[in-house]
Amino acid sequence: MSVLVTGAAGFIGSHLSEALLSQGAEVVGLDNFDDFYARETKERNLQPARDHRSFRLVEGDIRDEAILRELPEVTAVVHLAARAGVRPSIEQPALYSDVNLMGTTRLLGFVRERAIRTFVFASSSSVYGNNESVPFTETDRVDHPISPYAATKKAGELLCHASTHLDGVATMCLRFFTAYGPRQRPDLAIHKFARLLEEGEAIPMFGDGSTSRDYTYIDDIVDGVVKALDWAEGHPGSHEIVNLGESRTIDLSEMIRLLGEEMGVVPDIRRLPMQPGDVDRTYADVTKARSLFGYDPRVEFRDGLRRFVGWFQRQRKTS
Repeated sequence: MSVLVTGAAGFIGSHLSEALLSQGAEVVGLDNFDDFYARETKERNLQPARDHRSFRLVEGDIRDEAILRELPEVTAVVHLAARAGVRPSIEQPALYSDVNLMGTTRLLGFVRERAIRTFVFASSSSVYGNNESVPFTETDRVDHPISPYAATKKAGELLCHASTHLDGVATMCLRFFTAYGPRQRPDLAIHKFARLLEEGEAIPMFGDGSTSRDYTYIDDIVDGVVKALDWAEGHPGSHEIVNLGESRTIDLSEMIRLLGEEMGVVPDIRRLPMQPGDVDRTYADVTKARSLFGYDPRVEFRDGLRRFVGWFQRQRKTS
């Protein structure tokens, strides 16, 4: 198998690239090293993959057709690249629409031109909005996004469906639920809060602490992506939407407490109002993923948090 991984220098992309390489795949990583966070961090994420002889990095933008034309031949695409984050999308909706929608459209055009038969798309639990029915299932209606980011992810799923209908591409849309672990983006809550605790700063807690998330450890996310890719390769012309989560929820206040315990710090909490675009909870029903391709999330939150803190503290010592 030869796989194009877009967003290869990111949190999930770098871990996925390593997993695919370890299974004997050839990997082409495409990343534009945008300024959402430091290039140095992304370079460090990518170093283990770059040391592998079967990995090739192409620096470029998914919207750039000239870059796409020059890519080497691959048999499948895993599309992780996007402008990420709910709150920034509210401030820059045009940018998010351009990158996430035009980028996905360009990649699906690349797939059509190259006659590539498998396309895995990174969607998000954000598409569920403030769904009152829990846990969230793939058959729930997702017609009421509450941020531009969520809207672009729903639109990406629709673009994938059109590609399957028109071109026969097997498209697998994976709705990720709050991925965390080593290399997590520095703007996301666990990483941001760990940094604040380390520096003796107060933790901003939006709302009363009762909002909850289905935190999914990176190893479980990557295992799900690899299994979904394998399944899609064996089912040409299919289109599926699948949740990847732990199917457990942790309240915000509990997450902060556990993180403080793992770091040996009592959190100083600064209470703030809820922010626009934030959902009350995320909670994945993973029945479909289990039955379709044997997805089996294993990492309990406390264990995953401990692994993250160990990585975080090692990084701080060496930076």
